[in-house]
Amino acid sequence: MASDASIQPHVAAVSNLDLYPNTFQASIVCLYGPKAGGDFDAVVATFEAVLPSLLNHFYPLAGRIVVDPSSGLPELHCHNQGAELVVGEVDVALGSLDYAVTGESVKRMMLPYPEDVPLSVQLLRFAWGGFSVVWGNNNLLNDGHAITMVVRMWSELARTGRIADGTPVNHDRLVFRPRSPPAYGAALDALFTTYDDRRLVNVLTAHDSFVERLYYIEAGDIARLRDTASTNEVRPSRVQAVSAYLWKALAGVVAASRVPEERCCMGYYVDARRRETSPALLQAMRSYFGNVMAYAVGDAAVEEVLAKPLAEVAAMVRESITSIDYDEYLQELVDWVEEHKAEKVMEASALGLGSPTVIQTVFASFPLDTDFG
Repeated sequence: MASDASIQPHVAAVSNLDLYPNTFQASIVCLYGPKAGGDFDAVVATFEAVLPSLLNHFYPLAGRIVVDPSSGLPELHCHNQGAELVVGEVDVALGSLDYAVTGESVKRMMLPYPEDVPLSVQLLRFAWGGFSVVWGNNNLLNDGHAITMVVRMWSELARTGRIADGTPVNHDRLVFRPRSPPAYGAALDALFTTYDDRRLVNVLTAHDSFVERLYYIEAGDIARLRDTASTNEVRPSRVQAVSAYLWKALAGVVAASRVPEERCCMGYYVDARRRETSPALLQAMRSYFGNVMAYAVGDAAVEEVLAKPLAEVAAMVRESITSIDYDEYLQELVDWVEEHKAEKVMEASALGLGSPTVIQTVFASFPLDTDFG
């Protein structure tokens, strides 16, 4: 529970940008090896002592997600019911797990938690030293930027007893309001769709054909990709260079398929906080806790992607992300969700509609500090 008794119980609505990902559970898993592990009992004591102070800054995480029976929409009951803190141990060595397959490693560390709980912190001690910290959260309340802010502020608070920045966390979701009447263009409307779990394109095969793996890429390999994708005028970012490589790989797969498609796409989840230009939004986004993700798509002919050198494909990636007016995009998305808020919504390409698409999300742009002392 949050320790600040001055926080009054209340019910908070979520924004339309929160309703777009909806109530999807996600987790950040942090691993601490035997050398860094230290005394696990002391780790547990630190979480028990400091977590209430952290929740003073992120009090919605101590609430519960409740569906309003009249509207059918989720809302947040901030009555300081408390976040979960789960402690356990296993008779397995941390280094013995198969980290190439998430189901055999990190997902085995993630315990299920109730759908109405916004935050479940799970501490797990391994045999012969080392432990994991799972920050189980719900996408209704936060995107990747926001949950890494929680972990970062936790580490600082546990180490130093204070948050040096001092800027209050902004929980005002009213900064994203729909226009009356809602208005959006055909381009944004084509990006998203409503869906029914029972009528997905691959509903019969999705579960059995889905494979989730982890890959470790040496920093030197990414540096060489950047060198290859560079010109005399422009050196691409790591994200742009890797994305260009993935796009060319996708084009090769599509071209060699039994029934080849003419076009293929790269999709990007973009942290729009960093790309807004409105002074009011820039100020509000400085410490905003919520969802502000945009979805950008690069679409090109398969032959074009294959024929162009990596540097030109990296330029296509850059153009796909930077050509968007993010202020207008976010307002259009808020308006679009307003007209579809009673339905499940998702990116059309993520459902398998349209041309073959690889979707990329990157946490490298989110400052993440996991050293809590």
